[in-house]
Amino acid sequence: MTRTLLTGLLTGTAAIAAMTAPALADCHWVPERAVTYVVPWGAGGGTDANSRMMASLLEQHFGVPFNVVNRTGGNGVVGHSAIATAEPDGYTVGAATVEIAMMHWAGLTELDASNITPIALIDIVPASVTVADDSEFGSLQEVIDYARENPGELTASGTAQGGIWHLAIAGLLNEQGLDPEAIRWIPSQGAAPGMQELMAGGVDMVTVALSEAKALIESGELRGLAYMHDERMSALPDVPTTLEAIDTTWTLAAFITLSGPEGMPEEIACAYEQAVAEAVQTDAWAEFKDSRGAEVVSMPRADLTAFIEAADANLGATMEAIGLTQ
Repeated sequence: MTRTLLTGLLTGTAAIAAMTAPALADCHWVPERAVTYVVPWGAGGGTDANSRMMASLLEQHFGVPFNVVNRTGGNGVVGHSAIATAEPDGYTVGAATVEIAMMHWAGLTELDASNITPIALIDIVPASVTVADDSEFGSLQEVIDYARENPGELTASGTAQGGIWHLAIAGLLNEQGLDPEAIRWIPSQGAAPGMQELMAGGVDMVTVALSEAKALIESGELRGLAYMHDERMSALPDVPTTLEAIDTTWTLAAFITLSGPEGMPEEIACAYEQAVAEAVQTDAWAEFKDSRGAEVVSMPRADLTAFIEAADANLGATMEAIGLTQ
């Protein structure tokens, strides 16, 4: 999205990271049996990793198992529906991601953020353009130039058709005056399968979060060409921002939340919010975030609802501009 739209979605990760959780009321609800933690995307990706780490910390906090279940399919519809339609009794929560503000615009479902109870912000993840280490492309400019001269020849992957990482490349191409299909999108069940396809030579690039590709970049298997953010990632300082790589103001970031079904009682939502607020202050969470090159973020629950509503409007406008709405 353009800098204006990014500002509408985020005030900047640094600003959000600086926010502290509000003084939370004493919330005495505690689960008495195992909780299901739904992840709408495949194992091995960023949403999965963040969710599994948070689930382990919630398990320690509440003293009951938090069982992570990957419910993939339908461009995120299957997993998000599993969260939204569960009983709002606290025994099903999940990782509602940025797609909750996108799927209905694409005509995939009527489901939107009004069908969930947002509880806590878990992560903000800017996109990237990442290629195999032996790729012929040494810069984002070379990719754009090639796509301009050979429309439809290059391929990219990293999520489902119409998902956030598809929007990342389609929006960038549109901003550069190219057909959003000048680089063809090959759907996947998430970032990890997309990167596996890239390493197998099945696609030319992925536009997943740079944090998701970090380990493979550091091991020399992948190479980051650009970071769709306004500042370089401190953990991968050699990867230029899109602004540095080409003449563009395009940036894009996804988000991950802990959310429950619509209508979750206040005492349950409050108990989860308090538990997450404590979890994100632990050394274990800080070390996990540092290992991924990501910052610890937090946001009051009331602000999170407004944040998702703003994302919905801004992403819808961007999707309409590049022909991804139905």
